Amino acid sequence: MLSALRQARDWAIEEFKDVDLGHGSRTTRLIRMATEAAMRPAGKVSEVFTTPADVEGAYRWLENPAVRVDALVAGVGRSCAVRCAKHAFVYVPMDGSSVSLVDRAHTKDFGVLGAGHKAGRGVKVLGAIAVSPEGVPLGVCALEWWSRPRRRTAKKHSPSRPTKEKETQHWLDAVTHTCQHFAACAPQTRCWFQLDREADSWSVLHHLAATSHWFTVRASRDRRLVHSTPGKPKYLRKKLARAPVMGEMHLDIEPGHGREARKARLVLRATTVHLELRHPWFKKCQPLSMQAVWVRERGTTPRGEKPLDWLLLTNHAVDTAEDALLVVLGYAQRWRIEDFHKTWKSGACNVEQSQLRSTAHVTKWATLLAAVAIRIERLKFLARTEPQTAASSELTPHEIQALVLWKRRTKKRTEPVPKDSPTIGEAVLWIAQMGGYTGKSSGGPPGAITIGRGLDRLRQRAEALEDLESSEEN
Repeated sequence: MLSALRQARDWAIEEFKDVDLGHGSRTTRLIRMATEAAMRPAGKVSEVFTTPADVEGAYRWLENPAVRVDALVAGVGRSCAVRCAKHAFVYVPMDGSSVSLVDRAHTKDFGVLGAGHKAGRGVKVLGAIAVSPEGVPLGVCALEWWSRPRRRTAKKHSPSRPTKEKETQHWLDAVTHTCQHFAACAPQTRCWFQLDREADSWSVLHHLAATSHWFTVRASRDRRLVHSTPGKPKYLRKKLARAPVMGEMHLDIEPGHGREARKARLVLRATTVHLELRHPWFKKCQPLSMQAVWVRERGTTPRGEKPLDWLLLTNHAVDTAEDALLVVLGYAQRWRIEDFHKTWKSGACNVEQSQLRSTAHVTKWATLLAAVAIRIERLKFLARTEPQTAASSELTPHEIQALVLWKRRTKKRTEPVPKDSPTIGEAVLWIAQMGGYTGKSSGGPPGAITIGRGLDRLRQRAEALEDLESSEEN
């Protein structure tokens, strides 16, 4: 059985061994840093590394201009594609976000976040992750980083600007880079891109349609359809309203801001459509044919909430009710990237707590932590969907031993503790309890923040047990 350190190092080698940084010593340092970050994820460099030499080495690596963030992201993307190669297809949720950073004096080169006098500082990012057909997070496919400048002149009218000058270009780049990684490392695996309403634009839809992969994009508005009668436009929702009901399904909805947890009853309609996609400035029409799936909640909406209403555009075949169901289940996986962002930014990895003073340094450090965040998401997913799996599938013997010892000491009088290795469901619950989870505030299963905090405390205990065992052997 592998020790915690050996397990973390093996993961770091698998994830970063093919990163091309121009010199082997830089890759070696990267693997050492990733190993420590996997053992003790944190936003601050000084909280991850335990010796002054390691802290100094990490800062020098981050400040080295020869270490390029695009090379680091590409290496992570290729490792993700290799991990996906055993699947016929994988879901690829994509979403934009921002990493908010402290810069009260405005002395750092971070960009603007938000608008007005309350605008924050930080960097923007558009991420793509891979999720197995069963819903297990597999890795980071792409990260597109940029900073918004502090504008002092009037902004040029957006529709008149070419796509390459707009933030929409980052969506195209993320799709392109993901396709390149899979073509090189997993040519038999098909991506199924899952995008929210922000990506509903003519340029993104055409770019996705030009690839050999599937996509599902949630429509942001009621689009016009190609029609032959002048002056009588046809619209998407009206056509779908006339389509027969293809089937029904029930989908578990997790609680969120202004949303109650429930099992939603969804009614599905689908049809083939020909979208009249026009350039917003030049008015040039570039029609595109695809399938449209309309998902509407019926009879299960809590009082005070709006029913679910998803209008999904896809190039996947929708010939049967099973096809429509597959499209909806695929889009439901898009929430995986929001969970990933939470774990990465403010949960276990706390990248927004970074005190690095340069955009270049922050993006390199954040990319490394993005790879670390996936393990916690996988652990959380397995605990919720496969709770009877042995904890040894994800935890080391010393971690399990430390966890059981802690639980025996802190358990309630009538609470049973298994003598053998706990299941992954029991282990993750105990880890979250070690991180402060009580279940009283949310009423739901443990989240990324308490799991990450508990993992950090568990690793400290496991390392102490491992050191004690080593000293006794010597």
